[in-house]
Amino acid sequence: MVLRLLLLLAGLLRATKPAPHCETGQETLGQCQTVQKAKCVDIALSSCTDVAYTQMVYPNFLDQKSREVIEYSSEYLLISVLHNLLQGECNPDLRLLGCSVLAPQCEKDKVIKPCRHVCENLKKNCLPAFDAIDMAWPYFLDCDRFFAGEEEGCFDPLAKLRGEVDAEEDLPSDLPATFIQFKHHSYSQMVSTLKKTASRCSHIATTYSIGRSFEGKDLFVIEFSTKPGHHELLKPEFKYIGNMHGNEVVGKELLIYLAQYLCSEYLLGNPRIQALINSTRIHLLPSLNPDGYELAAEEGAGYNGWVIGRQTAQNLDLNRNFPDLTSEAYRRAGIRGARLDHIPIPQSYWWGKVAPETKAVMKWLRSIPFVLSASLHGGELVVTYPYDYSRHPMEEKMFSPTPDEKVFKMLAKAYADAHPVISDRSELRCGGNFVKRGGIINGAEWYSFTGGMADFNYLHTNCFEVTIEVGCEKFPLEEELFTIWHENKGALLNYMEMVHRGIKGIVSDKFGNPIKNARISVRGIQHDVTTAADGDYWRLLPPGTFIISAQAPGYSRVMKRVTIPTRMKQAGRVDFVLRPAEAWPSKLLRRSMEDAYDPQDPLELFDPHAQHGQAEARGGSAAGREKPWWWSYFSSLDLHKPLWLLKQR
Repeated sequence: MVLRLLLLLAGLLRATKPAPHCETGQETLGQCQTVQKAKCVDIALSSCTDVAYTQMVYPNFLDQKSREVIEYSSEYLLISVLHNLLQGECNPDLRLLGCSVLAPQCEKDKVIKPCRHVCENLKKNCLPAFDAIDMAWPYFLDCDRFFAGEEEGCFDPLAKLRGEVDAEEDLPSDLPATFIQFKHHSYSQMVSTLKKTASRCSHIATTYSIGRSFEGKDLFVIEFSTKPGHHELLKPEFKYIGNMHGNEVVGKELLIYLAQYLCSEYLLGNPRIQALINSTRIHLLPSLNPDGYELAAEEGAGYNGWVIGRQTAQNLDLNRNFPDLTSEAYRRAGIRGARLDHIPIPQSYWWGKVAPETKAVMKWLRSIPFVLSASLHGGELVVTYPYDYSRHPMEEKMFSPTPDEKVFKMLAKAYADAHPVISDRSELRCGGNFVKRGGIINGAEWYSFTGGMADFNYLHTNCFEVTIEVGCEKFPLEEELFTIWHENKGALLNYMEMVHRGIKGIVSDKFGNPIKNARISVRGIQHDVTTAADGDYWRLLPPGTFIISAQAPGYSRVMKRVTIPTRMKQAGRVDFVLRPAEAWPSKLLRRSMEDAYDPQDPLELFDPHAQHGQAEARGGSAAGREKPWWWSYFSSLDLHKPLWLLKQR
């Protein structure tokens, strides 16, 4: 009887206890906690340790009340494996967004929600990646349910990725405008420096990203032009790419310094720099492999290793990851009338592992009509040029020239001759092995490899690219960077100016309408270039006399004899007006169609998870395919499998 009275009294006390008060931002934490304030605790979730804050709160927005409950949940497992499921697409953006829900930011015992507009933008960009693997958008990334508007005081969980967390040290305000800090730049410092440079020279510079690395870092480019962001008629496009191998850092730093130098000197009225930027659209991509760089940087400057950080976060060597078009070029070389240019990417290439960094570069090449390029590497002091893959696969060192051997030697020498160390005749120095060759060498004659970026540029696009090994130390000490910059500055400028060698012009019809994708051929050189969208073209050529022709499907061929003087430093203007042909030769039409890009661009349609034979399964019966291929990732979750990821049929 006494026990029954005590239980009744306890029930009355509970019934009269006031309901807990929910502060703004806490009402979505389960059913509202029974305390008036959240209690901040350190983040201990291994997949969320790199968020931009240090403390979270339990329970989280999904009412998960402990670390153990979160780590054994399907939601946490999903954000941990998304980088594999999506092969780097939207990674680590989605993981960080998921962490903002599973590990809510907590400051001074107050919960701060992630911003709704960040979620909405990411969903817009990443939903196609989920559709590609037949996966529904995760319920816990519901932008309306778990996110807040800016007026409510939200935070951006992706700000750190965009370099907005500036780790750069404060510099004195009275430094001269031409000041360049010769140091190693972290990723965020690099992004900050590029953005500040573009802001300082906003009338001639802008920054943009060509894509994301596997770990989600933007591949930032700074562009210099009189009309930033736009291709201008007859203005050639030039690019430098650095840090393709993450542990080869000198090229990255040189391009950061070059960006600052171009901006400062243009503002100061340097006639050489003003002439270069006024006549050229310049793109500088300092780091193509920022993930590998971070790994190499952990070893520290002065580390001269050859392995750690070289590859991407996927353990891929980017300079072996491009399509092998050189083998196809060798096969075509023996076919009369076959062209060794604009060779399509074979479908078999897409069955392998393609790095998002590689894919980003290929899309970049498709979007801009680049004329000239160089990739900056480290470990030697020499300029190499295509082909990089030997014409005999079993020969590791075999001279393997392109049809444009004379052009490539001219380009390589332009850099080598302007570099005071490369042009030094002493053999007892870095790069001394190449002194008798003038500091340049055919790539395959040095050592042969397939899947290189330079060969791909030449065989798939109009762009000519060389590889510049800028020093024997891959990660030198900071005190060496000033000297390295001064050794390379003149050569970097001299090589950029080579984009104006040869001829340029416009191909149009008799009414003045530009003709896109017309072919510009040089007699005796089995390699054409094509016109851009506005009908303009650029054809790099050495001094000499050439027979140039222009042709396009449905038009008669026009030929001209052109002489390029030895001392001519600017491209000669050679326009073509094509007239309709009564009958287009079927052989030429067939060849033009064979070499054209697939109208269903594989770079746009590429499914990174596609496997050989998957197409047949996709078109067949649904029997035996009750669950998508990725379902096996969640096999360890006996009772809590994520049925919410299955699309409703």
